[in-house]
Amino acid sequence: MLNHSLIDPTTKHTTDPFPKQEQQPPGLTERMAPLPDHGEQSYRGGGRLRGRRALITGGDSGIGRAVAIAFAREGAQVAISYLPSEQADADETAAWIADAGRDPLLLPGDLSSEAHCNDLVHDTEAAFGGLDLLVLNAAHQRDRGSIEQIPTDDFERVMRVNLFAPVFLARAAVPHMQAGSSIISTSSIQAFDPSSSLVDYAMTKAALVAFTKALAEELGPRGIRVNAVAPGPIWTPLIPATGWPDHVPEFGHDTPLGRAGQPAELAGAYVYLASDEASYVSGAVLPVTGGRGL
Repeated sequence: MLNHSLIDPTTKHTTDPFPKQEQQPPGLTERMAPLPDHGEQSYRGGGRLRGRRALITGGDSGIGRAVAIAFAREGAQVAISYLPSEQADADETAAWIADAGRDPLLLPGDLSSEAHCNDLVHDTEAAFGGLDLLVLNAAHQRDRGSIEQIPTDDFERVMRVNLFAPVFLARAAVPHMQAGSSIISTSSIQAFDPSSSLVDYAMTKAALVAFTKALAEELGPRGIRVNAVAPGPIWTPLIPATGWPDHVPEFGHDTPLGRAGQPAELAGAYVYLASDEASYVSGAVLPVTGGRGL
């Protein structure tokens, strides 16, 4: 007898090739075809983060938006950081946070600035009365044809956004975090199975794995857990903004599940790591990769 409550993960979301498309970084959701699924209609909260106060970098779109929606529906207060050019996406995310009955805190600015990172922590604490959940999610990537073609200025931006900012933010936040707090980084399958065309991005994601494990060891005695999620190919504005329009149609089709993931399929991993259900989980890297191994 068939169990009609089961959902086939190979067909849960579209397996059709994505249309060829390209955007300038950082990319905007409304220009994507098809639009990503952030769990707007599907995620159901259960109060697992009630009373928590969260700051999510890159919370305007993609994985960050899915996490913001899920955290809000689980009862957390949510602040999101994003570039000023992403205001339209941030406003959309804010509307979904408000729809969950929470008052969103929008914090535009450039994460490559140490001062802005410090301000993000200060402003979140001032608005919410503290900070319990820090999600280090924002990232920058571009297609690199070869090592000779990496422009120094953009290489520096990758390093500052993907590596410097997490250190700046954690350094500012940790002195104010209490036992039971949680830090979650967004690493990547690229940390373990790097693509030559994403060499600098992959470098930073591998470094975040080391950062996660080292910080978990340091903060464990203080009752602060530190973990990472390693997404595989996920359909977010980062993809059409990477600079590989010819690669977009087959994006994600090389996974065992045969398709790209949607941001909504990441939300549960972040909620789990942020919640008390993961009270004995620290220093872990949780893969959400469509079956690709780490």
